[in-house]
Amino acid sequence: QVQLVESGGGSVQAGGSLTLSCAASSYIISSYYMGWFRQAPGKEREGVATIGQYAGTKYADSVKGRFTISKDNAKSTLYLQMNSLKPEDTAMYYCAATNFRPRNGLASYEYNYWGQGTQVTVSS
Repeated sequence: QVQLVESGGGSVQAGGSLTLSCAASSYIISSYYMGWFRQAPGKEREGVATIGQYAGTKYADSVKGRFTISKDNAKSTLYLQMNSLKPEDTAMYYCAATNFRPRNGLASYEYNYWGQGTQVTVSS
């Protein structure tokens, strides 16, 4: 059974930073393709960043240069460092994993395991 547990969400002012964490088994972190997604009220879930087995990364245009996805295999944890946060970054953030190589990486349908989400709120 694949379990993904997010943490690190909270409320910050625009321009601030947050780091999200996603805990999983060491096998999942090191072997699966993993991603961060977000969903704001009334909007579709969108891909934010993805990282492959060998740490190749891909980002949504809206977060390039501000967000960094990384993983620590020894700590069995996936991270999302978020800097220069904007009010439009406000959303529920989800960690996701798949054991199939995704074609896109930022499409939610490519992932078959999901965490429960952590809320990020950015005030202006």
